[in-house]
Amino acid sequence: MRLVFADCSVDYMGRLSAHLPRATRLLVVKNDGSVLIHSDGGSYKPLNWMSPPARLHIADRDEIDSTSLADELDSDVCELWTVQAAKTDDRLVIRVFEKINEMSHDLGIDPGLIKDGVEADLQRLLSDQIELLGAGYRMVRREYPTAIGPVDILAKDASGVSVAVELKRVGDIDGVEQLTRYLELLNRDPLLAPVQGVFAAQRIKPQARTLAEDRGIRCVSLDYDAMRGVDDVESRLF
Repeated sequence: MRLVFADCSVDYMGRLSAHLPRATRLLVVKNDGSVLIHSDGGSYKPLNWMSPPARLHIADRDEIDSTSLADELDSDVCELWTVQAAKTDDRLVIRVFEKINEMSHDLGIDPGLIKDGVEADLQRLLSDQIELLGAGYRMVRREYPTAIGPVDILAKDASGVSVAVELKRVGDIDGVEQLTRYLELLNRDPLLAPVQGVFAAQRIKPQARTLAEDRGIRCVSLDYDAMRGVDDVESRLF
């Protein structure tokens, strides 16, 4: 992983356009080909990013001056980073005005996230009982990989629309933010988009439900005991 602290501006071009004006930011280049731009706020969420597969080309000042790019760029741009998506026309362009600090380190193979027992069981049980989300739902994959972490479950609804499911024992605002981040990334993939979201938990806090519904994310409450078959729902008095 390569970390570069730089004075830079960023432009994203493709199915959507976005601009980050010049400021000091952290540029993260991962070994899987992803590039992420972070500020000193916003918690874990990057300001913008390019997910893999992608190709990064860095032009230094000598290369810039030897091409027509010199007429388009300010003279104080020391490097031009171009991150081109492999499967689409999406492109991330980073103008680096000054490198403040830089480091690289090989993190090795990560063993992955180990969920607590209940969340792991919920994921396994829901993947086997995916129809709890609605008639006609079908599984695509558990732990669907993305550049920013695995989505608990990726499924298709009865209409064939992709659905990303985030599972929690207790659903709070952080879980909704996490799912929102996954949806923003997945909806950049033309093979998946549009992707809808389902926030599923044993108990969902009111603030989390309000935030999820405001973002168009459906909330589903799960009965853990009933899913495990240890609770006879038909025998309940209430």
